[in-house]
Amino acid sequence: MPHAIRIHQTGGPEVLKWEEVAVGDPGPRQVRLRQEAAGLNFIDVYHRTGLYPQPLPFTPGVEGAGVIEAVGPEITDVKVGDRVAYGGPTGGYSEVRLIDADRVVRLPDAIASDHAAAMMLQGMTAHMLLRSIYRVKAGDMILIHAAAGGVGLIVCQWAKALGATVIGTVGSDEKAELARAHGCDHPIVYTRQDFVAEVERITGGAKLPVVYDSVGRDTFMKSLDCLQPRGLMVSFGNASGPPDPVAPGLLAQKGSLFLTRPTLFHYVRERGELEQAAGELFEMVTSGKLEVEVKQRFPLSDAADAHRALESRKTIGSTVLTV
Repeated sequence: MPHAIRIHQTGGPEVLKWEEVAVGDPGPRQVRLRQEAAGLNFIDVYHRTGLYPQPLPFTPGVEGAGVIEAVGPEITDVKVGDRVAYGGPTGGYSEVRLIDADRVVRLPDAIASDHAAAMMLQGMTAHMLLRSIYRVKAGDMILIHAAAGGVGLIVCQWAKALGATVIGTVGSDEKAELARAHGCDHPIVYTRQDFVAEVERITGGAKLPVVYDSVGRDTFMKSLDCLQPRGLMVSFGNASGPPDPVAPGLLAQKGSLFLTRPTLFHYVRERGELEQAAGELFEMVTSGKLEVEVKQRFPLSDAADAHRALESRKTIGSTVLTV
């Protein structure tokens, strides 16, 4: 029987259990996917801890790639043998899984499965941030927190390709050099630099039209201070914990600011939206404008170790769990 990581109760990395699972035949509009890699993301931690509740027991993981080994009735757009990838829903930490056919997209031959598993959620998140929520254009100046992380490195490269100037926060000099090598014009080492003061200096006091913040509690309030009047605060993660509640009047006091808390799945809910986002992501990669950095690989059975590394901020770039 195939194996999967199962969670029977929420908690620390120790609740991730490697177990045999029964995977049946695909039902209508489903495919059975033999996975080759799964991606590691902070949303997996939120699911594991219960911050984003899931019905128990469940298999975590929201992105992966592999080969279709069976299709259910009414499937016409993919077939047995196709290499595909997906970003959502949960179930990715598995050797074999069932998934709705309309959630997978065919992979170009030029994109390896491990890179696809590392890019689907993170890459389509970057697409959502840069092309949907705030359409970055040449001449814009933006701030991305965790610039050396999986999403951060993709955002840096993509925004740079669009002609933007990129400011990014990182936790070390090593991460600063990595971010700089991937398009971050102004890496700020937040452990010794005040990123609000640095944004003021870099922009000559003009501040920014948009801030992308996946860190959460530790950066949220100071991120608001980096925005120019009518600027947009995009809070899309809680790596340091969820931000405290904000009174609407505070946004007015700080310059009639806009605030959004997006979830990728609302931006790729329709099949056409998913295909467009994935297609633009694949084009960026195959054209050489975007390189997905897989910096860490763990066996799927060692998912607990991968979670510990992620939560202790020892990872850079993207991490995949290999099957």
